[in-house]
Amino acid sequence: MSASWESIAQKAQDFRDATIALVSPALPAITELPLDSTPVPKTILTAEEITITQSDPTDLVAQLASGALSSIQVTTAFLRRASLAQKLVNCITELLPSTALSRAAFLDDYLKTNGKPIGPLHGLPISVKEHIGMKGLTLNAGFIAWHDRVADANAHILDVLLAAGAVLYVRTTQPQTLMHLETDSNLYGVTVNPFNRNLSAGGSSGGEGALIGLRGSCLGIGTDIGGSIRSPAANNGLYGLRPTSYRLPMDGLSATMLGQEQIVAVIGPLSTSLSGVKLFMKTLIDAQPWIREPSLLPFPWKTEPQLPALPNGGKKLKIGVLYDDGVVRPHPPILRALRTVVERLKGVEGVEIVEWKPYKHDLAWTIISSLYFCDGGAEQSAALAQSGEPWRALSTFIIKENPGVKTLSIGEVWGWTKKRDEYRAQYARVWAESGVDVVLCPVGPGVAPAHEEGRYWGYTAQWNLLDYPGLVVPVGKVESGDGKEKGYEVRNERDAWNYEIYDADKYKNAPISLQLVANRYQDEMLVEAAEYILEKAGAPWVEYV
Repeated sequence: MSASWESIAQKAQDFRDATIALVSPALPAITELPLDSTPVPKTILTAEEITITQSDPTDLVAQLASGALSSIQVTTAFLRRASLAQKLVNCITELLPSTALSRAAFLDDYLKTNGKPIGPLHGLPISVKEHIGMKGLTLNAGFIAWHDRVADANAHILDVLLAAGAVLYVRTTQPQTLMHLETDSNLYGVTVNPFNRNLSAGGSSGGEGALIGLRGSCLGIGTDIGGSIRSPAANNGLYGLRPTSYRLPMDGLSATMLGQEQIVAVIGPLSTSLSGVKLFMKTLIDAQPWIREPSLLPFPWKTEPQLPALPNGGKKLKIGVLYDDGVVRPHPPILRALRTVVERLKGVEGVEIVEWKPYKHDLAWTIISSLYFCDGGAEQSAALAQSGEPWRALSTFIIKENPGVKTLSIGEVWGWTKKRDEYRAQYARVWAESGVDVVLCPVGPGVAPAHEEGRYWGYTAQWNLLDYPGLVVPVGKVESGDGKEKGYEVRNERDAWNYEIYDADKYKNAPISLQLVANRYQDEMLVEAAEYILEKAGAPWVEYV
């Protein structure tokens, strides 16, 4: 490449800043970046903008459909709050004020002329992770060398959302290679956590996580191959769903390793509410995306109850609780949150709680880490070498320092795939014998990690290997009393590292989130179970923003 990687990165940042400068009324400069950014919007935005941007997405679509709010009003409010979020946490690659406001005006005119909304998302602004293609716009997937690639068409998922009435108004940051549980790249730097800027927003959909965490969006699109929806959802106190594979459209994304089928990436929602997650899923699946994308499975989003009802109006639900995967012990705030949920659910008629004993979770990581980069990381290495950009620390960690990464022959790929299928069959038997409906477990071995410390994927990648849907639910925040476990004897090098980095003060104000997991293609039941657990346990237990 003729231009230096530094000059390309500067050009990308200048372009992003120019798109943000188009927002009107202009936002003031932020001279001091606070540790906790979440109180800042209320000191800058109007009361109407605060009300709109902190509304549940389902409430917004109802008001937009009735004409109580105009799409112009709602889009302008989110453009301004998203612009502010960028100044605070560095979460945006590009704002789309002109096209978003033009789209909003069209939707307002449509409602006025026709007396009805254009679709179930009429006028709702939705944020988009950058590597999801938008026609005529660049998509770099975190690589400097890909800075001038342009999408020749919208990703399939965006066409469906637009047909449903959505407004696409902002694109968000992702890490180099897309294979970090943090969001940092040489193009845009580090995306930090809104609640504590010394901590990570998660990855790889960390721009979405930070933006929605600051309510610069109420509903956004992420992708997940090892935790990339669930990590940022957890780190930022959000709801996030990793659906079962082949339910939502994946055509039109930019990434390395496209075409591999050993570990299938999925697309899914991050939202400020569980109802936002349901709205997203139902809207997309109701559009029958399998007609255009034949790899998708042709069955509807089920709206009838999936859990047995009790005579008293309750539900019958068996929950397995995984406190510890047997490899890396979670930090005290996570264990406290799990115990609290269990305590709150005790005595609820119809709810049975059992301890979930991990089944060879260390083996699961060996298998999945051997299948992530079957070419030995050659595609990622070539893309980085093309521009000469330096390797980020977590790219080095997951590709160069990962003992599972090897250049595999076709026979070796088949061998590891066979091990994957054998493990899936064994786990399915364990699950069936237990009789559990869902497993409640950590999202990671701690809350949002510090920069470059998101190095244990086991609590999320486990379910990618099994292709089980996983839903993240916010439950609380770190407290000063969450002291280090005394006298704990570490099990291995990864466990020792995780134990040593913990200090409650380091994670001050960080959200605590938990993960609920169901068997394959039980996505609807998973959401229903989460709703019921929230109803009975009362989580989340704090007001986040």
